[in-house]
Amino acid sequence: MKRLRGRTVGPRTPIALAIPALLAIAFLALPLLGILARTEWGEIGTHLTSEGTTQALELSLVVSFWALALSLLLGVPLAWLLARVDFPGKAVVRSLVLLPMVLPPTVGGVALLLAFGRRGLLGPWLEDTFGITLPFHTSGAVIAATFVAMPFLVISLEGALGGLRPRYEETAASLGASPVRVFRTVTLPMVAPGLIAGAALTWARALGEFGATITFAGNLPGTTQTLPLQVYLLLQDSPEAATSVSLLLLAIAMAVLVALRGRWMGAPGSRRKGGYERLPDEASSPALPEPAAGSATAGSTAEAGTAEPAAEADTAEPASPSPSPERWSLHAEVTGFNQLTLDAGPGTTIAVVGPNGAGKTTLLRALLGLTPRAHAELRLGDTDVTGLPPHRRHVAWVPQDGALFPHMSALANTAYGPRALGVPRAEARRRAQEWLDRLGVGHLAHRRPGQVSGGQAQRVALARALAARPRLLLLDEPLAALDQTTRAHVRHTLRTHLDTFGGVCLIVTHDPVEAVSLADRVLVLDQGLALQDEAPAEVTRHPRSPWVARMLGRNAWPGTAGPEGLALPGGGTLVIADPLEPGTDALAIIAPEAVSVHRDRPTGSPRNVWPGTIREITASGSRLRLLITSPAAPDLVAEITPQAAAELGLTDGTRVWTSVKATEVTVVPT
Repeated sequence: MKRLRGRTVGPRTPIALAIPALLAIAFLALPLLGILARTEWGEIGTHLTSEGTTQALELSLVVSFWALALSLLLGVPLAWLLARVDFPGKAVVRSLVLLPMVLPPTVGGVALLLAFGRRGLLGPWLEDTFGITLPFHTSGAVIAATFVAMPFLVISLEGALGGLRPRYEETAASLGASPVRVFRTVTLPMVAPGLIAGAALTWARALGEFGATITFAGNLPGTTQTLPLQVYLLLQDSPEAATSVSLLLLAIAMAVLVALRGRWMGAPGSRRKGGYERLPDEASSPALPEPAAGSATAGSTAEAGTAEPAAEADTAEPASPSPSPERWSLHAEVTGFNQLTLDAGPGTTIAVVGPNGAGKTTLLRALLGLTPRAHAELRLGDTDVTGLPPHRRHVAWVPQDGALFPHMSALANTAYGPRALGVPRAEARRRAQEWLDRLGVGHLAHRRPGQVSGGQAQRVALARALAARPRLLLLDEPLAALDQTTRAHVRHTLRTHLDTFGGVCLIVTHDPVEAVSLADRVLVLDQGLALQDEAPAEVTRHPRSPWVARMLGRNAWPGTAGPEGLALPGGGTLVIADPLEPGTDALAIIAPEAVSVHRDRPTGSPRNVWPGTIREITASGSRLRLLITSPAAPDLVAEITPQAAAELGLTDGTRVWTSVKATEVTVVPT
């Protein structure tokens, strides 16, 4: 029996939409087919090589390229202004940019006459002062073409700039690059697709300009008579020649559009060519051996798909860097969303922790001078940098995604900071390679960010910040993209560097291992306020934030002290061994291993007993963690052995009793 091969079935196009769409295509195509049908192909060579046509073509090319140059000179800064700066009247300026695109060209020509003509607003001044007369001159044709064509460049480039995340430019500024250098080395290369598309459309529009040119500059052969004006004249004397010249302009326009089809119209960073798309982390180099003895233990399991250990050849730890000869303390008074005071001596590392929305990233951006939400009066050593722009503060930043410049190699990325600070090229590259080797990614020096995994890119970003030798180092979850083994290796390397770092380092993290192993102090934030700023051991023993307690794997119940214990917000009372003064707000900390689980109501010494239901069972190392909900108490996490769970016959939905001894409850006043 013959087997039928089925076609892929997709959504059927509605007839009510398909027919008008086909009519629109026919409406647009028929005029072009008319040109092709009426062209005298045998005479086209004669028509296009006539003296008047070649002269008009040469003039059109001169005018269009000058118009493109003026559009680039004036339009690129204007597009950047519209995309990056908020100012009064911005909507009006954007409307002025769009106006030539919807204005009848002849009206545009009249407007140019009234502005730059001999009796216009500026015409007499230009003629008397500089001897410049624009109407009926080639320069007038250039002005007319620029007026109608520049909006294509501005709109295209503004869209590309709008799609470019400011984080790339902000990171470049934190590495010491001035605004002009950032624009030249980061912004323009990353929006090159939009810039090229806008430039091509601008040139094509200038080449075909007619109405404004004939109105403002006239139709003088060899002076202002461009190719479109030549077509207009040929229609009166030689329609066949006009058709041939029209076909030439049509071919040029179609060539531009075909060259632009989807190739240059994507958002910044979306191209495959050149390595803009990030490789999956599984496609990484061979496994990294375990770090040498003495390194910090691995943290919590990384997100799935982020394993990307470094190559074995790069795991050898180079000699520790020599201590920094310069020492930089930190004093910051932060106001706005964040309201706190930070003081730290040279060489101090502070871990910043807190729930989402607590103000951790806002604090870093305030220290960088990059956010209006918060303001930092910042002093580094004896230097007050509050009034300095970000590129002069010597404050390096590693954002959560690394923000590597996709058009540069890993080596060029890492050398960017030293080069921006005036270090010679050879020395900057040597320093960059040293840091890449130290972080185990030296073999990737000549790859672009899109050709490495996420974890490798994060290590390159860390090397880039360290190579800039900042006075204040800000790391926003710098190890989040690394797998456990690589995280331990990089954490050990980072700890080695921080031991000799002469400035202050702030690390935003959600990993308690990072906070304990890297930091000298832990700053706990909530809603922009500092709840705790103490040594890691003290924060671990007595966390004052429910979020931090849960991050450390403990139960955290806020409440108010009463005569019988701690009154809980949802009702009920938690009996505690050390009573507080009534009315004191406090946080009760209960370790999961201190929670006993029973199938029947327990008897004996426990004074805190609640019925509950198991809602979730998860593995935690060699033990099981049970999430137990109860109508009489907040959700409770208990930790037991798999053997105990089997003996009790515990599964999701099992009804149990829980108990906690009063002596097992740690109460921290808040």
